[in-house]
Amino acid sequence: MQQLVGQVREQVASLDARAEVVIIPPALYVDSVVALCGSELVAGVQNVSQWQSGAYTGEVSSDMAKDLGCQYALVGHSERRQLFGESDEVVARKIEQVLASGLTAVLCVGETLEEREAGSAERVVAGQVQQGLASVAGEQWSNIVVAYEPVWAIGTGKTATAEDAQAMHADIRRVLAEMGAPSETISVLYGGSVKADNAAALFAEPDIDGGLIGGASLKAEDFVSICRAFPVGA
Repeated sequence: MQQLVGQVREQVASLDARAEVVIIPPALYVDSVVALCGSELVAGVQNVSQWQSGAYTGEVSSDMAKDLGCQYALVGHSERRQLFGESDEVVARKIEQVLASGLTAVLCVGETLEEREAGSAERVVAGQVQQGLASVAGEQWSNIVVAYEPVWAIGTGKTATAEDAQAMHADIRRVLAEMGAPSETISVLYGGSVKADNAAALFAEPDIDGGLIGGASLKAEDFVSICRAFPVGA
């Protein structure tokens, strides 16, 4: 992990200053990653507890993440929803905790292959956005990022076309606007088998503000190539 972060840090130093690169490691590595970030990187956590304090052995609170130097927290990742049974209500409670700690919450939303094939993808994603961010208001919106991760495209090698991804991102912005959020200034990221060879096409779409990178982030060269594909200087 230390070697990987060091390699990424060295290579992203030449990126446009407006590009923000966030490293989100497993919880046990957060402390050492924060120490390696320097000014080129910032750190986050992959999950936080829905409780801020109490006898919840093994849980990591958002205050703990803040104390370690994290600036971001993933909430509602598809694997948390599918494997750990996190409901939209639990996700909403976690969002509240993250914001109360002063961190930026990255809300993950996305549909399964069955939901897409049934024609309900937009409804499912809209519901996740609405319920997950139901209690967000006012200046809190500045600490919200939404990441669209079609479940069927995670780790499968399949990727939504740039046009399909753009359509969903545009719909997410519509939902945010209906909620009273500053939809044009909230970053909406795409996560679903983003690679160096498809990143440029995805990032060229007007409503895709960056990527939530999974497997490709485990190789510094691949990850930095994706970072370089984003047209921040355009």
